[in-house]
Amino acid sequence: MLHDIPPERHGALAKPMTKAIEACVHCGFCLAACPTYQELGQEMDSPRGRIILMKEVLEGKLNWEAAQPHVDRCLGCLACEPACPSGVPYRDLISPFRAVAQSKFKRTFGARLARGLSAQTVPYPVRFRLAASLGRIGKIFAPLLPAVLKPMLDLLPAHLPPKQSWPEVSPARGERRARVALLAGCAQQVLDPDINTATIDVLTRNGVEVVVPRAQGCCGGLAWHTGALGAAQEFARRNLVAFPEDVDAILTNAAGCGSAMHEYHLVLAGTPDEARAEKFRHRVMDVSVFLHKLGLREPPPSAAQPLKVAYHDACHLANAQNVRREPRQLLRAIPGSEVCELADAHLCCGSAGSYNLDQPAIAASLGEQKARAVIATGASVVASGNIGCLTQLRVHLAKLGSPIEIRHTMQVLRDAYLDPRKP
Repeated sequence: MLHDIPPERHGALAKPMTKAIEACVHCGFCLAACPTYQELGQEMDSPRGRIILMKEVLEGKLNWEAAQPHVDRCLGCLACEPACPSGVPYRDLISPFRAVAQSKFKRTFGARLARGLSAQTVPYPVRFRLAASLGRIGKIFAPLLPAVLKPMLDLLPAHLPPKQSWPEVSPARGERRARVALLAGCAQQVLDPDINTATIDVLTRNGVEVVVPRAQGCCGGLAWHTGALGAAQEFARRNLVAFPEDVDAILTNAAGCGSAMHEYHLVLAGTPDEARAEKFRHRVMDVSVFLHKLGLREPPPSAAQPLKVAYHDACHLANAQNVRREPRQLLRAIPGSEVCELADAHLCCGSAGSYNLDQPAIAASLGEQKARAVIATGASVVASGNIGCLTQLRVHLAKLGSPIEIRHTMQVLRDAYLDPRKP
C-alpha cells in the first residue's frame, strides 16, 4: 500500500503524483505500447517499471540517481495511457517527477551543456535562428566539438527557410464564422514557418479571424518535459496574460505545444495562477479539431491527379489530446485523396522534444523504423501535426534516400486550395 508522497518534500505536485501511482495495478498492458520497452526489453524501461521506481524514490526508499537513467529514457509519448485499463494518468507523474528530481542530483557536464544550449536557444526564435545558422557552419568542425553536441547538429536542415511574420490580426474571408488566437510556436518559426502561414490561410478561407498575440512566448513544453519547472512556469504565466479572452478558442498547430498548454494546471499547481491555468487550458484546441468542428465552408477543388498521403500520429496529439480522427477527416476532404495508415502507428517516431539530444541512439532507431513504415505505404506525401515529428521524418527519410514530401496537415490542405494540380 502506497503511503502518500510527503507534500512537504515535493510540494503541490505530490497529490497528482500520488494519485497516478496508486492507480497502477501493475498489469503490464502498457509494455506492448511502450517504445523504449520494445527497444530495450527491460522492465525498468517500461511505464510499469518506471512507476515502481518513481514510487520508491518519492517515498525515500531509493536514491534519485538509481532511477534517473530509466526515467530519462522515457519519451513521454503517453502511448501507455490509451493502453492502460486502469486509466493511469501517467502524464501527471512523469513531468512532475522530473521537475521534483531536477534539484536532487547533478548531471554530467556534457548533459548540462546540451540541455543548457537547447533551453537557451530553442524557446526563443531569434536566438534559435542564429544558433541554427551557426550550427550549420559548426558541422564542418563537428569532429572537434564535444560528442554531446553531434545529435543537435545532425538535426539541423541543410538550408533554413526564410523568416516569415504574420499580422497580429488576419481577417476572415467572407462572412466571419469564428475568431481564434494562434500560438506561433518557437522552433517551428525557424524550421518551418510556412506551417503558420498555411494554418492562417486555411482558417481565414473558412471564415475564421486569426489573432497572433504579439506578447506570446514559448509554450514551456521543452522546459516542463525536462524538469525545468521554474522556466516552464514563467512561460506559462506569460501566455496566460498574452492570449485574449474574447476569442472562441486558443489554437495550436504543434502537438507538443498543445499538450504542454493543456498541462498548465500542473505547471502552475500550488501557485496563485493555478485556477487561471485550469480555465485557460480548456480553451486550448488543436487546429484540426477546431476546423473539423466548425466544418470546411467549402472543400478544396478537385485535384488533377490522385493524392496519396501517409498520416503519422504525433504522440502528443493522439495520446495526450486524443486527436486522431479529425486530421484524417480533413485530409480526406481533399477530392481524390487517399489517406494511408502506418504499420505500428502507435509507436513514437523518437522525436519527443529534446529526446534526440538526450537519447540519440534510441531516437535514431525509432526514427528509422518510422521512416521505413512511411515508405512502405507507397505515399507521395507524409503528413503530421507536430514540428518535432516532421523534423525527425525529414532527417530519416533523407537518410534512406526517399523523395516523399514531409508536410503538416495544414500545409497539405492549403496546397490543395492553392493549386489542385500539386499535392
